Amino acid sequence: MEDILRLPIWCYCMFVMGACIGSYLNVVIYRWPREGLSVTEPARSFCPICRRDIPWFRNIPIVTWILQRGKCAECRAPIAFRYVFVEILTAVLFLIGWYIFVTSRAPISPVAAILLGVLSVLLICIAWIDADLMVVPVDFCWWGMVAGLLGACLDPALVALDGEPQLMHWWQGGVQGLYGMALGWGGLALVVYLGKKLMGIKRFEFSQAHEWYLREPESEEEQLCFVLKMPREDMEGEFEEDTYAWGDLFFRDYDRLEIEGHGILKDGERTRATRIVISREMVQMEGEEYSIAEIKSLEGKATRVMVPREAMGDGDPPLLGLIGAFIGWHGVVFALFAACIFAILWAIPARIGFGRQLPFGPFLALGGAAWIFGGWSLWEWYFESLAGFGNPEQGGR
Repeated sequence: MEDILRLPIWCYCMFVMGACIGSYLNVVIYRWPREGLSVTEPARSFCPICRRDIPWFRNIPIVTWILQRGKCAECRAPIAFRYVFVEILTAVLFLIGWYIFVTSRAPISPVAAILLGVLSVLLICIAWIDADLMVVPVDFCWWGMVAGLLGACLDPALVALDGEPQLMHWWQGGVQGLYGMALGWGGLALVVYLGKKLMGIKRFEFSQAHEWYLREPESEEEQLCFVLKMPREDMEGEFEEDTYAWGDLFFRDYDRLEIEGHGILKDGERTRATRIVISREMVQMEGEEYSIAEIKSLEGKATRVMVPREAMGDGDPPLLGLIGAFIGWHGVVFALFAACIFAILWAIPARIGFGRQLPFGPFLALGGAAWIFGGWSLWEWYFESLAGFGNPEQGGR
């Protein structure tokens, strides 16, 4: 049986299967987080520009995008490279997983190869949705934790890459997955909690009042925004607009935007309010509450503003818990450290400064992938070097 599974034909099959699954992941990534869309209805893929259904012969993964030169066959609108990239990435990950755990491994671990495929599917979906909308689909994390723990019991090869999984009992693999899930979820949840306590509010105080207003969305893709006019550092007397999207301001139900000042206008009429508190759906001023949906305009001048902000999203801890269920607690530690490095390396050239939101989910996914595809050997080398350094008999000083 092992000789049959090692045949090259299986690698080709895994690549094709990964490309097909990647094509469906594009549907999930686009439809899942958007209201009014289902991953099953409509049954066929459609062009988001002309809304026409795409027939099966024009929906062949990777091939169609190349033959149509990245354009819709009906309206000729460009099809973003990201769609074919998701298909290629999924196909390559399926191929590499099978090669590592079956083709080049003795004894073979086909269950571990399948588990890596499942983890790849989950992380690609979560990372892309988080990158697009700054939201981690937590439902995917729950399913992934269950799949990771069950898989660790069936075959501990993935959860114990830096150990000897062939010597482990089935329950020991499950325990390693449970440790990884607990450390990833619980440890990062503690970081999130402390971050909210220390950096949960951004405060502005002005000697001269600055203008602010709520800006209505101009399209379905935009959100209601709070806009604060701030003086430009490079040009005296000039102002620039700091814009905060509603979803970023009110990530949690208890988030509040507090403004103190004067000249507050509600629906164009002057009020006597000097303090206003805004939540996701309501506005409080002068002891009265007003629905955001019923207010046509709101503006004023502020001397003090307290803006809620997110140190880290509430979806990141369960995401790291999902990763830990698949790769164990050693992998969690490495993945979190690597994710921080990747995030810094991305933020510097992208000129993303402190206080600006950066989706952390994609970097956690990259950190988990880095562990699987070689990070575990770096972990072994590092701790073996430390042991040798502290023991003169093993060549240390």
